[in-house]
Amino acid sequence: MTARPNAADVRRLRVVGLTLAWFTIAWNVVEAAVAITAGAAASSSALVGFGIDAVIEVGSASVVVWQFSGELRGGYDEHRERTALRLIAVTFFVLAAYVWFEALRDLAGGDSPEHSTVGIALAATSLVVMPTLAVAKRRTADRLGSPTLRADSAETLLCSWLSAALLAGLVLNSWLGWWWADPIAGLVIGAFAVSEGLEAWRGDDD
Repeated sequence: MTARPNAADVRRLRVVGLTLAWFTIAWNVVEAAVAITAGAAASSSALVGFGIDAVIEVGSASVVVWQFSGELRGGYDEHRERTALRLIAVTFFVLAAYVWFEALRDLAGGDSPEHSTVGIALAATSLVVMPTLAVAKRRTADRLGSPTLRADSAETLLCSWLSAALLAGLVLNSWLGWWWADPIAGLVIGAFAVSEGLEAWRGDDD
């Protein structure tokens, strides 16, 4: 059984959570800029969509910054926690709506994007960074007992799956011409985003 952290440990864990959130923001700002630029150059809606997803992840991490900054100044506030969870739930719903829209549009259009070396490199790098970040957030959330950071870690993990879907889609399109691989994966990921969003909205603490 894990010992309950004392006041000093709680403060240290909040600083760690805040640092992880700021790193998430910085990483995703760069990721969004590269993905949108590369996607526009290759006419790849999947890459552009990945960039939009990075912007949404910035929104989720910003909620963590808002909450933890407040807790470091004034201590735990249940109302603030509830508000933060619902804001993160909204980012899940926005993510699901966008991923579904892009997936259905791609399936209906049947357009095959051009090869993008930059896009493949970005997706592969993200597939290393995002799961590592998600695990670090989850461990910190579990020790701190923070539903907000736990929900944000779930969104980061979901973005890891999007990275995998993007990488598979770009590679399969380049090698085999399977342009539909990415949008099909997007439909499934969107369903998981809705599920996670509902859990965050209800405040489920799994």
